[in-house]
Amino acid sequence: MMTLPKVRGTLTPQRPLADLTWMRVGGPAEVLFQPADVQDLSDFLAALDPEIPVFPMGVGSNLIVRDGGISGVVIRLGRGFNQIEIAGGKVVAGAAALDAHAARKAADAGLDLTFLRTIPGTIGGAVRMNAGCYGTYMADVLRAVQVVLRDGSLIEMTADALHLAYRQSELPEGAVVVSATLAPPTAAPADLHQRMADQLAKRDETQPTKDRTAGSTFRNPAGFSSTGQADDVHDLKAWKVIDDAGMRGAQLGGAVMNTKHSNFLTNAGDATAADLEDLGELVRKKVYDSQGIKLQWEIMRVGRRLDETPVK
Repeated sequence: MMTLPKVRGTLTPQRPLADLTWMRVGGPAEVLFQPADVQDLSDFLAALDPEIPVFPMGVGSNLIVRDGGISGVVIRLGRGFNQIEIAGGKVVAGAAALDAHAARKAADAGLDLTFLRTIPGTIGGAVRMNAGCYGTYMADVLRAVQVVLRDGSLIEMTADALHLAYRQSELPEGAVVVSATLAPPTAAPADLHQRMADQLAKRDETQPTKDRTAGSTFRNPAGFSSTGQADDVHDLKAWKVIDDAGMRGAQLGGAVMNTKHSNFLTNAGDATAADLEDLGELVRKKVYDSQGIKLQWEIMRVGRRLDETPVK
């Protein structure tokens, strides 16, 4: 049993995580920590044995927790980290603030974060994954982030220091994003709200929003330049190569590649995390064998499989 510092928030040993993820699968966290505020988080990490791993978790919208659970401490930010403040043309949002909420509140102030409206996650996750939609990414609006490092120190990092790229960032190991400063373009509030309404209607028409998914399963494949080198153009869509491999509707146990949108790995009701991950790997193999394209996971997969050493 690990020795843990005293906190003002909540520490829960062996906390099941399935109900905290959109896929509704996975084993327990060895310990789940829900800090009261930034100072509580900072003090905890400063006092925690540096050998104990930590994993920051948002709302679990783009995550598969494996069936054996997660060792160490899972950190889940809550009410002390969901504030949204707008002033001087900038939005300062806590890492636990929902993307959709930030988009709506910014629109009220005539600031355009509409690309976040249909992304079902938090600002912290959006920073970590350089989330984007409709041709706009966090990299286009992010100016700085406040981060608590693994040693408990609170620092500010510029967006440039994160080296944001397609669906990725370079945060220090064990760092926890606690807030982000955004500088969006301006537009009329009514126009922004209408744009978001249109985006929601399009999403509901084309994506399985009522099913248990974790959003897009695979990143859109990079293109290739005339020299044969991979570039950063992603006009080729993951769903198209999955369809071409004949994997739309493919099933493994309780997992299925959704028939409405084949890049949505879906828990059809009784899937295990292993079902979902193994089906995803099967899709990757079929796409590579048929088209020579290596799909990369967009969903984060964490923890141990049941055939590995269990969480104690």
